[in-house]
Amino acid sequence: MCKDLHDDHADLSLQTGLRGILQDYNRKIQLKSSSTLPVSLTGMKSNMFTVKRPFSTSHSSVDSKEMKKFQLLAHKWWDEEGEYAALHAMNDIRVPFIRDTLLSMSSNYHPGNPLSGIKILDVGCGGGLLSEPLGRLGASVTGIDPVEDNIRTADQHKSFDPVLAKRIQYKSSSLEEIVEESMETFDVIVASEVVEHVADLEMFIKCCSQVLKPEGSLFITTINKTQLSYVLGIVVAEKIMGIVPEGTHEWEKFVSPEELERLLESNGFSVRTVNGMLYNPLSGSWGWMESTSLNYALHAVKSGARARSHATDAPPETDIQQRSATAGTAGTVPDGTV
Repeated sequence: MCKDLHDDHADLSLQTGLRGILQDYNRKIQLKSSSTLPVSLTGMKSNMFTVKRPFSTSHSSVDSKEMKKFQLLAHKWWDEEGEYAALHAMNDIRVPFIRDTLLSMSSNYHPGNPLSGIKILDVGCGGGLLSEPLGRLGASVTGIDPVEDNIRTADQHKSFDPVLAKRIQYKSSSLEEIVEESMETFDVIVASEVVEHVADLEMFIKCCSQVLKPEGSLFITTINKTQLSYVLGIVVAEKIMGIVPEGTHEWEKFVSPEELERLLESNGFSVRTVNGMLYNPLSGSWGWMESTSLNYALHAVKSGARARSHATDAPPETDIQQRSATAGTAGTVPDGTV
């Protein structure tokens, strides 16, 4: 009872604080041209269910506008205090999430190199921020990114470590460009902070399925499409606090766990885990939380050959929020880090 009262009070305080932030922000932009995105809680309530993710008529999941954004920052990937500081900090929870999930699915354990023998594709690898720690855990990692300067930065950084130089290879490529040569090649795919930047999400998921082995794992971290994610992820993080450069995200491209699960299941995946994530800009750290209203991490498994031939035996749909609350990775990072 006391905890419920405390949570209700915290939610009320958060809403009040956010309302104040938005009122102040709205005053600042009154003289600017109107935006196509909602800029108030009232406006968002009427818009958030009518604004759809832009549909791409191209045959590529790569968005050229997104490439230009990251091209300008290609030399800053390894500045832990710079524009990618939050991504550096995210490794503290996303790496254990991937590691512990894979270990829980395998009976093989290699002390010192727990992911030895596992082939991982890091899609949208950027400068290699996630590829490198996965390589240090023993995995054989292929990192791909359509921005050539990102790959040059990643290659240069891994060259400082002879072990990583052997375990990691980088390619300047989009996901669909490697499908033909990599059909059912990888045990694991990671797409961390990527799906909110692609031009065609359904094509992206389909390509992931094609290059992943049957019963392989797909790990995704991204941002939910909610009122709160617009306020904190764009207004606060980009326009007020400058945690990430302004223009990094487009709210229309954010995707809810429910929509992502629908796309995954229609392409032969079964969603196993959805965990909420929260970034604390004051401490510069990430932690897990039950709510998926902001950031979330998802683990899905591609159906095996036998499962695909018996699609009628698929288990009934379960409530995604219930799965989030009972996810087995909560013990990986103490709740107190939030």
